Amino acid sequence: MGSTGDQLTHFDAGGNARMVDVTEKAVTERIAEAEGVVTMLPQTLELIARGDHKKGDVLAVARIAGIQAAKKCSDLIPLCHPLMLSSVKVDFELDESNNQVRIAARCKLAAQTGVEMEALTAVSVAALTIYDMCKAVDKGMEIGGIRLLSKSGGRSGEWQAEAKA
Repeated sequence: MGSTGDQLTHFDAGGNARMVDVTEKAVTERIAEAEGVVTMLPQTLELIARGDHKKGDVLAVARIAGIQAAKKCSDLIPLCHPLMLSSVKVDFELDESNNQVRIAARCKLAAQTGVEMEALTAVSVAALTIYDMCKAVDKGMEIGGIRLLSKSGGRSGEWQAEAKA
């Protein structure tokens, strides 16, 4: 795991939680991408792929849930700034060889703070929605691999996750 600095930014000198003051930061274009997977039984993945789940189109509902979650991130994570997102994309890839739905989210805006938490929240809630819609047929599904892939913009500039081994 990489280090990004000498101290945690969400605590003041006395150790009290605080929202970071971004007043003096420049407004820049910021983009963050995140990913995650839901692993399931082969027949569950097939049900999703066919799109004939009795509750509806699982991926369409999960996409809307992920977008909505990114927009509500500051309501869910106490110290996140409320942001005016200019773009949220949530995409899925069905990986039949591993019985997984791969989830990718990309959030974008022009602001004084980044959108990493929004992208991660979009992936997390999309995964939870897939689980919720399919739990009646597969309670053993597993959600994992949620991580930030990249971020750009702001004073810290570009960051890219290392490829998984």
